[in-house]
Amino acid sequence: MTAVGPRALEGGARGPAGNVPEGYDPHAFEPFAVTVDLAVFTVRGGALHALLIRRGQEPYAGAWALPGGFVLPRESAELAARRELAEETGLPDDVVAGLHLEQLRTYSEPDRDPRMRVVSVAYTALVPDLPEPRGGGDAAHAEWIAFGTSGQLAFDHADILADARERVGAKLEYTCLATSFCPPEFTLGELRQVYETVWGTALDRPNFRRKVLATPGFVEQVAGASRLTGGRGKPAALYRAGPATALHPPLLRPEGRQT
Repeated sequence: MTAVGPRALEGGARGPAGNVPEGYDPHAFEPFAVTVDLAVFTVRGGALHALLIRRGQEPYAGAWALPGGFVLPRESAELAARRELAEETGLPDDVVAGLHLEQLRTYSEPDRDPRMRVVSVAYTALVPDLPEPRGGGDAAHAEWIAFGTSGQLAFDHADILADARERVGAKLEYTCLATSFCPPEFTLGELRQVYETVWGTALDRPNFRRKVLATPGFVEQVAGASRLTGGRGKPAALYRAGPATALHPPLLRPEGRQT
């Protein structure tokens, strides 16, 4: 995380020509900083994990936090998000460049950062098969941590992470993203486990099966293929991801059952 002074941030607001309109005083307003925070999730070992870093300096030195940092004067928020993610987690540049980052919301409570007034633009992503991270920049360490097991997070990052979990849960309702967390050929039980993991709730098996198979293009059965699943019943049929990218109708979460 690279610290940026208020005057540097003001200097970046003049526009390409560097001309300030006549009579306008850029110092008439209290200066503040803009940062980015990233809530990146994946599914590992049947559990939802978030990418967290150990802060290497004050404030909150040693605490778990989301990757992120200050937006540079001539930098967009999304460019800053990708730069900070690469710097603080050590993820390869091509991996970071290829991530689909979705802007979550802006966090602007006046006292959210003890250093000064800081407004943060938060991004989120739910991505399969990301490599192991390593700390860098202002981060002493980076790690995939099972959701809900990290204890207290720095700043208001617990609120950001909770909001992001809600957003990625909603994304599974209307996209086919869940199939990317399954093997190339999977059972409906394996697909259901992805939903249960992200949503944090158990699903009714027959109802889930009925909804999945009734959604056009969601999955395709692999002819003649099956897999024993450990029970006493017959082997389970295997499926692969279908051609659809959006679910019509959406596969909605059971109301009031998320944990």
